[in-house]
Amino acid sequence: MVGRAIIDALIEPEREIRAFVSDVSAAEDLRRLGVKVALGDVSDPSHIGGACTRCFSAVLVTEAASDDRERSFAKTPEAVLAGWVDAVREAQVTRVIWVGDGARPVPGVECATVTRSESDIASKVAALDDAAEL
Repeated sequence: MVGRAIIDALIEPEREIRAFVSDVSAAEDLRRLGVKVALGDVSDPSHIGGACTRCFSAVLVTEAASDDRERSFAKTPEAVLAGWVDAVREAQVTRVIWVGDGARPVPGVECATVTRSESDIASKVAALDDAAEL
């Protein structure tokens, strides 16, 4: 999974990593790595916003808006992505790195996109996260 590869590329002792997941077993695996995990519905902007509070960067994997997981708060991928935009803005995230298709501008927030067709997505996300500016 691309999300796990991104976490592996970002994880360092001095860096706090948070992950928002919908799978209990994935949450347990990530917690063992020292990742702070929020477990919930990816279509719930209030949960996304809570997980992003006081974060500098948010990495949003657009595939999660349209894959086979259950979504109770937004019925379309477009509605899920719009909720994420609202959530990161309200959480005052400084930088958003979109992974995949469907990236949207987030007013007042630095944004970059890494497409699924690019090689070594995780390294590109890590480099964007480390960059002084996008």
